[in-house]
Amino acid sequence: MIRCWRLDDGRQTLVLGSHRDHLAEVIYWGPRLADGEDLETLLAAHTIDVTGGMLDQNPELSICPEATRSFPGQPGLIVHDGDGTPVVPRFGFAGARQGDGTLELDYTDQAGVLSYTASFAIDGETHVIEAQATLQATRPMHLHWLSAPVLPGPQHSDEMVDFAGRWCGEFQMNRTPWSPGIRCRENLTGRTGHEHFPGLIVPCRGATNTAGQAFAFHYGWSGGHRMVAEELPDGRRQIQFGHAAGTDASPRRRFETATLYAVFSDDGLNGCAVAFQRHLRDRVVRLPDPGRPRPVHYNCWEAVYFDHKLPELKDIAGRAAALGAERFVLDDGWFGTRDDDTSSLSDWQVDPRKYPDGLTPLITHVHGLGMSFGIWFEPEMINRDSNVFRANPGWALGGEDQILGRQQMALDMALPEVRDFLFDRIGAVLRDNAVDYVKWDHNRVLPMPDAAQTRGCYALIDRLRAAFAHVEIESCASGGGRIDFGILSRSHRVWLSDSNDALERLKMQHNAAIFLPACVTGSHVGPRHCHTSGRVLDIRFRAWVAAQRHLGFEMDPRELTDDEAQVLKQVTAWWKANRHWMMGADILRLDSSDPAVIAEQQLARGGERFVVFAGKAASSAQIAPRPLRLARLSPDARYRVELVNRDEAPGLSRGAPALVSGPVELGGEYLMSHGLTLPWSFPETMWVVEGTMV
Repeated sequence: MIRCWRLDDGRQTLVLGSHRDHLAEVIYWGPRLADGEDLETLLAAHTIDVTGGMLDQNPELSICPEATRSFPGQPGLIVHDGDGTPVVPRFGFAGARQGDGTLELDYTDQAGVLSYTASFAIDGETHVIEAQATLQATRPMHLHWLSAPVLPGPQHSDEMVDFAGRWCGEFQMNRTPWSPGIRCRENLTGRTGHEHFPGLIVPCRGATNTAGQAFAFHYGWSGGHRMVAEELPDGRRQIQFGHAAGTDASPRRRFETATLYAVFSDDGLNGCAVAFQRHLRDRVVRLPDPGRPRPVHYNCWEAVYFDHKLPELKDIAGRAAALGAERFVLDDGWFGTRDDDTSSLSDWQVDPRKYPDGLTPLITHVHGLGMSFGIWFEPEMINRDSNVFRANPGWALGGEDQILGRQQMALDMALPEVRDFLFDRIGAVLRDNAVDYVKWDHNRVLPMPDAAQTRGCYALIDRLRAAFAHVEIESCASGGGRIDFGILSRSHRVWLSDSNDALERLKMQHNAAIFLPACVTGSHVGPRHCHTSGRVLDIRFRAWVAAQRHLGFEMDPRELTDDEAQVLKQVTAWWKANRHWMMGADILRLDSSDPAVIAEQQLARGGERFVVFAGKAASSAQIAPRPLRLARLSPDARYRVELVNRDEAPGLSRGAPALVSGPVELGGEYLMSHGLTLPWSFPETMWVVEGTMV
C-alpha cells in the first residue's frame, strides 16, 4: 500500500510518502511543484540504488527513523519500559487527517503499547512549516530521546551553519562542512542557553544572504535541547531536533516535542530570515495591545545597580523622559533586603528601607512624566539568605552541595506549591502597583537539565498572563540565555545580550535577525564607558546601533554631555518617527563586499520605503568604501535615497559623494546591481540611509 501527502504554499512544497504501512518519509522539500505532479512516481524516483556492502534494500529515512528497520543512523525514538527494559517499537499506519495546510499522521506499535503522531502545518503567508511529534504509551515509560519529525538535509549543500555563544557574546555563527557521521549539539544548561541556540541553517552550494537556496530550522523550546545533523554512509542526511536526551526524568504515559519551525528559501538566507521574522511577529508573539507603538525604554540597572535612592531615581527618570523615553523599568534591588546579589531572591516584597511608602511615589512620578512603569523579577531563583529559603529549603532544585551561580539556586518549578507561591507574590506586586511591564530574568544555569522545570516556568507565565493580560513580559537570562519561539509565545520582547557594547551588538543583532524581528529585540544605548567590555564608543554609534531594533537607554543620563544628550534626542526622535513601519519591516542582511562593514536593510512590508544601516566594525583593507548592494527592491522603480546622518561625516571625508550633498534618485536595478556609494568613515561609526519609492 502506497500513501502520499503534500503540503504547499506559494514558494515551497513538502511531500511525504510511505509504503507497506511504514512511517512516512519526506521524499521532496523544495521549490513548489506543479499541482499535477504524480506523488507515487515521486516516491519511486526518490528511491536510491543499492550496491556492494549495503543491505538488499535501503531503510527509510522516515519522520522517526526506527532501529528495528535496520536504520544505520540516529533513531528518532529511544524509550525504556518502567523497569528499564529497552522498548524498540515497529510502527504501522493507523490513520491520517489532512486539512487546509495541515497534516496529522498516526501510527501504532505492533505490540500495542506505543502510539506516535506527527503533525505538520504550513503557513501560506509566512512560509514557515511547523512540525511536532507526540508519543503515547499504555503504561508509564522512561523517555531518553524523541525527535520532532525528522526532515532531510539537502544533498546540494557543502556546510551547515549553527549558533554558539557566551555571556555578552551571543549568536556567533559556526560553519561546519558536511561529512559522514553526526554533528551533535546538546544544551544541558536547562535553559535555551547562550551556548547553543536551537537553530540551524543549511545553505545550498553558492547561497549568500541575498541569493540561492537555503533551509532553516528552529526548535521552539526554552529548556535543554539536542540537535543532530547526520550524514549516513549512503550519503543521505537527516536533521533532528528535540529536548535534551534524558531530561524527562520521571516515567510518563505521554511525551511531546516542542514545535520545530522549518523553512525553505530560494532567496538566500534572507528568505529564511524574513519567514522566521514574520512568523514570530505575526503568529507567535501576542502583544496585549498590538496597536500601541513600541515604547522607548529606559532601564536603570547600569545607572544605580543595587543602590536605590528615591530622589536619585526620580531625577534619572526625569532626564530619561527628556531624552524621549516612554517606559521606565526598575531593575534588580527593589525587594527584600537586596543590597547585592547574595540575598533576598524569592522575597518578592518591596524593601521598606528603600521604599518606605512602597513603589507608589516612584510610579506616580514616572506616570507624571508620561512614562509607563516596568519592574524586574527573577521568579525561578532563590538565595539561601532569604526568608523563603529559610522557611522552605526543600523548594530549591538540586543538592545542598551544588555550585552556586550568581550566589543563587533555582527553585523547583515542577512543584505546584512553588508555582502557587510565586503567582501569589508576583501577582500581589502587579495587582497593588500600576505595572505594565515585567523584565523576567534567569541568571544561572540549572544544576541538572530537567524538562519539568521548563514546563513549570511556562505554566507560571501562562497563569500570570491570564490574570494580568495587560502586562508585557521581557525574556532575559543573563542577557540572551533564553531566546526561542517557545518563550516568545508567552513573552513580548527579548534582551539580546547583557553587552551594551555597540560594536559587539552590531554583529549580534545582524546574526540574530535570521530569527528575530526588530519589534521583539531589545537594544539599548549603553554608557560611554561600557561596563562589560571596557570599550569607549561615541554616542552617535551607540545610538544608531540601538535604533536598529526596539530602542532603549541603559546608562546614567547624568553622565551625558550637552552634545551627547542632543544626539540621543535626535536619534530617538528619528526612531519614533519611523517605528510605525520599521517595527513591521523585514530585516535583510546585506552581502557586503567589504568585510569591515556589517550592513542591513530594513524594508517596509509593501516595499515602498527602506532604511540601510551600514556599520563600520573595523578598518577596511582598501581606501575608499566599496559599493553596498541592496536587496529586494523593484528593479524598474526609482527611489529617493538620502543620507540621514550626513552631518556626521568626518573631516577626512574630503570628496564629494552624491549622498553627502543631498538626496539622489536612483533606480532599483542600479541599487541592487551596483549599490550605494557611501562616504569614507572611521571604524566604529554608522551610516544611515533612507530610501523612498518615487
